Amino acid sequence: MPFDLEFVRQNWPQPVSYFATIDSTMLEATRLAEAGCAHGAVVVADEQTAGQGRHGRHWHSEPNSGLYISIVLRPALGADSLPVLTLALGLAAADAIAEATNLECDLRWPNDVMMDGHKVAGILVQLLDAAAIAGIGVNVNHSAFPPEIAAEATSLRIVSNRQYSREHLLVSLLGAVDRYCAVLAAEGKDKILAMFSQRSSYARNKRVKVEQGASILEGTTAGLDPSGFLMIRRDDGTEELVLAGGVRPV
Repeated sequence: MPFDLEFVRQNWPQPVSYFATIDSTMLEATRLAEAGCAHGAVVVADEQTAGQGRHGRHWHSEPNSGLYISIVLRPALGADSLPVLTLALGLAAADAIAEATNLECDLRWPNDVMMDGHKVAGILVQLLDAAAIAGIGVNVNHSAFPPEIAAEATSLRIVSNRQYSREHLLVSLLGAVDRYCAVLAAEGKDKILAMFSQRSSYARNKRVKVEQGASILEGTTAGLDPSGFLMIRRDDGTEELVLAGGVRPV
């Protein structure tokens, strides 16, 4: 079904750039940010040929099935707030999905939105001078995934056996991003950390392994530190701060 761009533009006050096919919405949003676009400018595509995930991974972007967007944010926040901004965007994505579909999500630190133990959405944030480029991908109407990610990924359609309006989800998502950015700016990191910890089954008391390059850290999650990084308690009682890595349940 063709993307209803006019519906989105009627319900979002900032510029919305649409592409049937693009290499990456992140790259286009970066170009817009460098040209001085407004806070809240959005790039949305029906298909990405080089969609970006964390750590240089590829984001599977099946044509006309998912929501592939990047938003230019100009928050009044320091660079040290970037990890918490990622958590805030996860909260926004979970809220938007619940609002548009009545489906509840889990949050896996630092940037995965989960359903039934599988990834349904992901977030990538990159800093660019005074702007943050927030890439958000949501698996909406996918009926299947390539073998290499089929065990990890799911979609709203697979979970519920229903198809959903990507346009309505996008409008809900943009509004939620705006709300959570305002919460972070007005009430600070602690508020977002508390909200994330409450919503995430991964934040505390979950047995996990963390892939850190060639090594694997195994232990029990012990909450988030004040900067938004994950604490892992080893079996010997010592704790280690995880700055990055793929967190998976044991």
